[in-house]
Amino acid sequence: MDTDDLRTFLEVADAGGVAPAAQRLGISKSMVSRGLGRLETALGAPLLVRTTRGMSLTEAGMTFYQHATKVCYEIHVAKQTILPAGELRGLFRVAAPLSFGPTHFAPVLAEMGRRHPQLQIHTSYGERFVDLVAEGFDCGIRLGFLDDSNLIARRVGPLHGKLVASPDYIRRHGAPETLEELSAHQALMGGSETWKLMDGDKLITVSPRGRFKVDNGTVLADAAVAGLGIAALANQFIRDHLLAGRLVPVMSRYPLPQAGIYVVRPPGEQPNRKVRVLSEMLIEYLEPGLSQAAAGL
Repeated sequence: MDTDDLRTFLEVADAGGVAPAAQRLGISKSMVSRGLGRLETALGAPLLVRTTRGMSLTEAGMTFYQHATKVCYEIHVAKQTILPAGELRGLFRVAAPLSFGPTHFAPVLAEMGRRHPQLQIHTSYGERFVDLVAEGFDCGIRLGFLDDSNLIARRVGPLHGKLVASPDYIRRHGAPETLEELSAHQALMGGSETWKLMDGDKLITVSPRGRFKVDNGTVLADAAVAGLGIAALANQFIRDHLLAGRLVPVMSRYPLPQAGIYVVRPPGEQPNRKVRVLSEMLIEYLEPGLSQAAAGL
């Protein structure tokens, strides 16, 4: 029984069809179909059945899936164990946010590629939520507060921020000092309908109102500079604007809570070595910049 056929079967089961599995594996659909055929012939039982939505596991397929997963994982661990120390190879797919990604994470991924010439790094930058398992990513980099999920997360750095507005906006509308006053102001929304603020030691959630919404921190900072309203932004997006006086902090009595930068990966017994190396490099490279960001510099 060919282990490549086992991996093909797992990809088809995870992706829900031959075509998406072929895309993830980087091979033709006919090669995927032949691999499945060889496996089912060797086992003497059908593993997958076509449905209106693609392909799903048969009862035999569900049983075999668990064993095939363990076999492929053990082979992966064995290969990683005998590799020379520090050497990484193969395909490494990473999903990263467009805000922050090209400026803060891209240099780390480039350095990772320089250190490991046998490693193929494919990075997808975007603001949409990426299903790591369904889309075949090894890991993702996420900012802020993580929602409950079955993904495994490692915090690689803190994320500090402020509520800010332009001096012109404050001259025209005043600077809010209470939660009641904040509700009367225009909020610049960054992909969420709520803001989390600290009231002393208590975390509170407010629902500001605004007509301007964008899922990119850089664009949101520009909107604040233009005087469109109040924005809640990480210090990395507003540091230069604060130093130049284009933005000023507001609502200092209710600061933003410390958020985080995370590397998230699909569930598994042990993290992929590539994911572990990326996490450690992000901690190493981000630490100096985050220290400055924490101070608002």
